[in-house]
Amino acid sequence: MRRLECQGVAMSEQPETTYVVSVYEAPNWRTVLTTNDKAKALAWAREIGDNVRVEEITPKPIKR
Repeated sequence: MRRLECQGVAMSEQPETTYVVSVYEAPNWRTVLTTNDKAKALAWAREIGDNVRVEEITPKPIKR
């Protein structure tokens, strides 16, 4: 509980989804952009073009 108070996160809030835009550069994926805005992530992916992926990461809520 103390750790959450230090970060300013209330217990009732839902975890925020993060979108990660990555580009494939053989033989690895390279992260280009990390954002909480889905529209921004998709716009970046369209601008970059081929070999791009957008991952959606939602943290699991803390159960106590």
